[in-house]
Amino acid sequence: MSVIEFGCGGGNGLIEAELHIAEIREIFPVEIELYGFDTGSGLPPAQDYRDFAHYFQPGLYSMDRNALEQKLKIAKLVIGDVNDTCKTFFRDYNAAPVGCVFHDLDFYSSTRAALRLFDTDSAHLLPRIFMYFDDVTGDNTWLVSEFAGEPLAIDEFNREHRSKKIAANRFMRVEYPDQWGWTDRVFIHHDFEHPDYNTFVAGTEQEGLQAGIRLH
Repeated sequence: MSVIEFGCGGGNGLIEAELHIAEIREIFPVEIELYGFDTGSGLPPAQDYRDFAHYFQPGLYSMDRNALEQKLKIAKLVIGDVNDTCKTFFRDYNAAPVGCVFHDLDFYSSTRAALRLFDTDSAHLLPRIFMYFDDVTGDNTWLVSEFAGEPLAIDEFNREHRSKKIAANRFMRVEYPDQWGWTDRVFIHHDFEHPDYNTFVAGTEQEGLQAGIRLH
Protein backbone atom coordinates (compact mmCIF):
# COMPACT_ATOMS: atom_id res chain seq x y z
CA MET A 1 0.00 0.00 0.00
CA SER A 2 1.00 3.64 -0.36
CA VAL A 3 1.10 6.33 2.32
CA ILE A 4 1.06 9.97 1.18
CA GLU A 5 1.89 13.21 2.92
CA PHE A 6 0.70 16.44 1.31
CA GLY A 7 2.82 19.32 2.57
CA CYS A 8 6.19 18.11 3.84
CA GLY A 9 8.03 21.32 4.73
CA GLY A 10 11.31 20.40 6.39
CA GLY A 11 10.46 16.71 6.17
CA ASN A 12 10.04 15.77 9.83
CA GLY A 13 6.72 14.08 9.08
CA LEU A 14 8.27 11.86 6.42
CA ILE A 15 11.14 10.91 8.71
CA GLU A 16 8.72 9.97 11.50
CA ALA A 17 6.56 8.04 9.04
CA GLU A 18 9.58 6.00 7.95
CA LEU A 19 10.20 4.99 11.57
CA HIS A 20 6.61 3.81 11.98
CA ILE A 21 6.71 1.97 8.66
CA ALA A 22 9.81 0.09 9.81
CA GLU A 23 7.97 -0.94 12.99
CA ILE A 24 4.90 -2.07 11.06
CA ARG A 25 6.98 -4.17 8.69
CA GLU A 26 8.34 -6.06 11.71
CA ILE A 27 4.80 -7.03 12.73
CA PHE A 28 2.80 -7.42 9.52
CA PRO A 29 3.70 -8.93 6.14
CA VAL A 30 2.96 -5.73 4.24
CA GLU A 31 5.06 -3.50 2.00
CA ILE A 32 4.48 0.23 2.40
CA GLU A 33 5.51 2.92 -0.06
CA LEU A 34 5.83 6.51 1.15
CA TYR A 35 5.41 9.65 -0.97
CA GLY A 36 5.73 13.29 -0.02
CA PHE A 37 4.03 15.99 -2.14
CA ASP A 38 5.43 19.49 -1.82
CA THR A 39 6.24 22.57 -3.86
CA GLY A 40 9.78 22.46 -2.53
CA SER A 41 9.70 26.24 -2.09
CA GLY A 42 7.18 26.67 0.71
CA LEU A 43 3.66 28.05 0.58
CA PRO A 44 2.59 29.82 -2.64
CA PRO A 45 0.75 33.14 -2.44
CA ALA A 46 -2.79 32.77 -1.07
CA GLN A 47 -5.44 32.99 -3.79
CA ASP A 48 -8.12 34.62 -1.64
CA TYR A 49 -9.62 34.60 1.87
CA ARG A 50 -10.25 30.85 1.65
CA ASP A 51 -6.48 30.30 1.81
CA PHE A 52 -6.12 32.37 5.02
CA ALA A 53 -4.09 35.22 3.58
CA HIS A 54 -4.40 36.90 7.01
CA TYR A 55 -2.39 34.08 8.57
CA PHE A 56 0.07 32.63 6.03
CA GLN A 57 2.84 34.32 4.06
CA PRO A 58 4.36 32.98 0.81
CA GLY A 59 7.50 30.90 1.27
CA LEU A 60 6.60 29.60 4.73
CA TYR A 61 7.66 25.96 5.31
CA SER A 62 10.27 25.90 2.56
CA MET A 63 12.30 22.73 2.01
CA ASP A 64 16.01 22.00 1.74
CA ARG A 65 15.44 19.23 -0.77
CA ASN A 66 19.01 17.96 -1.01
CA ALA A 67 19.44 17.76 2.77
CA LEU A 68 16.10 16.03 3.19
CA GLU A 69 16.71 13.43 0.49
CA GLN A 70 19.94 12.45 2.21
CA LYS A 71 17.97 11.67 5.39
CA LEU A 72 15.16 9.72 3.74
CA LYS A 73 15.40 5.96 3.35
CA ILE A 74 12.28 4.92 1.46
CA ALA A 75 10.21 8.07 0.92
CA LYS A 76 10.01 9.59 -2.53
CA LEU A 77 9.47 13.32 -2.96
CA VAL A 78 6.86 14.45 -5.49
CA ILE A 79 7.90 18.05 -6.13
CA GLY A 80 5.74 20.55 -7.98
CA ASP A 81 2.33 22.19 -8.06
CA VAL A 82 -0.17 19.74 -6.56
CA ASN A 83 -2.60 20.69 -9.33
CA ASP A 84 -0.20 19.01 -11.74
CA THR A 85 1.45 16.27 -9.69
CA CYS A 86 -1.85 14.68 -8.58
CA LYS A 87 -2.97 14.31 -12.19
CA THR A 88 0.03 12.19 -13.20
CA PHE A 89 1.04 10.59 -9.89
CA PHE A 90 -0.19 7.04 -10.52
CA ARG A 91 1.18 7.04 -14.05
CA ASP A 92 4.55 8.49 -13.09
CA TYR A 93 5.20 6.40 -9.98
CA ASN A 94 3.23 3.19 -10.52
CA ALA A 95 2.28 3.51 -6.86
CA ALA A 96 0.65 0.79 -4.81
CA PRO A 97 -2.98 1.39 -3.76
CA VAL A 98 -3.32 4.31 -1.36
CA GLY A 99 -4.27 3.42 2.20
CA CYS A 100 -3.34 6.49 4.26
CA VAL A 101 -3.06 10.22 3.51
CA PHE A 102 -1.78 13.08 5.68
CA HIS A 103 -2.99 16.54 4.61
CA ASP A 104 -0.95 19.52 5.76
CA LEU A 105 -1.22 22.00 2.88
CA ASP A 106 -2.84 24.74 5.00
CA PHE A 107 -4.74 26.27 2.07
CA TYR A 108 -8.22 25.59 0.73
CA SER A 109 -7.02 25.76 -2.89
CA SER A 110 -4.14 23.32 -2.38
CA THR A 111 -6.24 20.88 -0.35
CA ARG A 112 -8.99 20.93 -2.95
CA ALA A 113 -6.41 20.13 -5.63
CA ALA A 114 -4.91 17.33 -3.52
CA LEU A 115 -8.30 15.70 -3.05
CA ARG A 116 -8.47 15.23 -6.82
CA LEU A 117 -6.05 12.36 -6.24
CA PHE A 118 -9.16 10.32 -5.41
CA ASP A 119 -10.65 10.98 -8.85
CA THR A 120 -9.00 7.84 -10.13
CA ASP A 121 -9.79 4.21 -10.76
CA SER A 122 -10.57 2.20 -7.62
CA ALA A 123 -7.59 -0.04 -8.38
CA HIS A 124 -5.39 2.80 -7.10
CA LEU A 125 -7.22 3.06 -3.77
CA LEU A 126 -8.08 0.89 -0.81
CA PRO A 127 -11.85 0.82 -0.14
CA ARG A 128 -11.41 2.81 3.08
CA ILE A 129 -8.47 5.19 3.49
CA PHE A 130 -7.38 6.75 6.76
CA MET A 131 -6.82 10.50 6.44
CA TYR A 132 -5.34 13.09 8.79
CA PHE A 133 -6.18 16.76 8.23
CA ASP A 134 -3.77 18.89 10.24
CA ASP A 135 -5.56 22.18 9.62
CA VAL A 136 -9.23 21.63 10.50
CA THR A 137 -8.99 23.28 13.92
CA GLY A 138 -6.45 26.13 13.82
CA ASP A 139 -6.17 28.61 16.70
CA ASN A 140 -7.66 31.90 17.89
CA THR A 141 -5.62 33.94 15.40
CA TRP A 142 -6.04 31.58 12.47
CA LEU A 143 -9.79 31.12 13.11
CA VAL A 144 -10.53 28.17 10.84
CA SER A 145 -14.18 27.80 9.80
CA GLU A 146 -16.26 25.61 7.53
CA PHE A 147 -16.18 28.42 4.95
CA ALA A 148 -12.44 28.24 4.21
CA GLY A 149 -9.39 26.00 4.35
CA GLU A 150 -9.52 22.24 4.71
CA PRO A 151 -13.10 22.12 6.07
CA LEU A 152 -14.43 23.85 2.95
CA ALA A 153 -12.39 21.58 0.64
CA ILE A 154 -13.77 18.48 2.40
CA ASP A 155 -17.33 19.78 2.23
CA GLU A 156 -17.06 20.54 -1.49
CA PHE A 157 -15.52 17.14 -2.21
CA ASN A 158 -18.45 15.41 -0.50
CA ARG A 159 -21.04 17.48 -2.36
CA GLU A 160 -19.36 16.80 -5.70
CA HIS A 161 -18.96 13.02 -5.28
CA ARG A 162 -21.91 10.64 -5.09
CA SER A 163 -20.14 7.43 -4.05
CA LYS A 164 -16.90 8.76 -2.53
CA LYS A 165 -17.15 10.56 0.80
CA ILE A 166 -14.76 11.88 3.43
CA ALA A 167 -16.20 11.39 6.91
CA ALA A 168 -14.93 11.81 10.46
CA ASN A 169 -13.66 8.68 12.18
CA ARG A 170 -16.26 8.70 14.95
CA PHE A 171 -14.49 6.12 17.12
CA MET A 172 -11.38 8.23 17.72
CA ARG A 173 -12.88 10.22 20.60
CA VAL A 174 -14.10 6.98 22.19
CA GLU A 175 -10.74 5.24 21.90
CA TYR A 176 -8.70 8.28 22.96
CA PRO A 177 -11.04 10.40 25.13
CA ASP A 178 -8.26 12.49 26.68
CA GLN A 179 -6.50 13.33 23.39
CA TRP A 180 -9.09 15.48 21.64
CA GLY A 181 -6.40 17.72 20.14
CA TRP A 182 -5.69 15.30 17.29
CA THR A 183 -8.59 12.86 17.32
CA ASP A 184 -10.87 15.38 15.60
CA ARG A 185 -8.43 15.49 12.70
CA VAL A 186 -8.76 11.82 11.69
CA PHE A 187 -11.14 11.09 8.81
CA ILE A 188 -11.89 8.17 6.50
CA HIS A 189 -12.26 8.29 2.72
CA HIS A 190 -15.03 5.84 1.79
CA ASP A 191 -15.19 4.53 -1.77
CA PHE A 192 -18.65 2.95 -1.59
CA GLU A 193 -18.53 1.54 -5.12
CA HIS A 194 -15.07 0.05 -4.69
CA PRO A 195 -15.25 -3.65 -5.69
CA ASP A 196 -13.82 -4.62 -2.29
CA TYR A 197 -15.81 -2.23 -0.10
CA ASN A 198 -18.22 -4.94 1.08
CA THR A 199 -15.57 -7.62 1.56
CA PHE A 200 -15.91 -8.92 5.14
CA VAL A 201 -12.92 -7.85 7.28
CA ALA A 202 -14.14 -8.19 10.89
CA GLY A 203 -13.52 -11.90 11.43
CA THR A 204 -11.18 -11.57 14.43
CA GLU A 205 -13.29 -8.81 15.97
CA GLN A 206 -16.49 -10.80 15.59
CA GLU A 207 -14.85 -13.87 17.14
CA GLY A 208 -13.93 -11.77 20.16
CA LEU A 209 -17.49 -10.46 20.50
CA GLN A 210 -18.90 -13.96 20.19
CA ALA A 211 -16.54 -15.22 22.89
CA GLY A 212 -17.66 -12.42 25.18
CA ILE A 213 -21.31 -13.34 24.61
CA ARG A 214 -20.60 -16.97 25.53
CA LEU A 215 -18.84 -15.93 28.75
CA HIS A 216 -21.93 -14.03 29.85
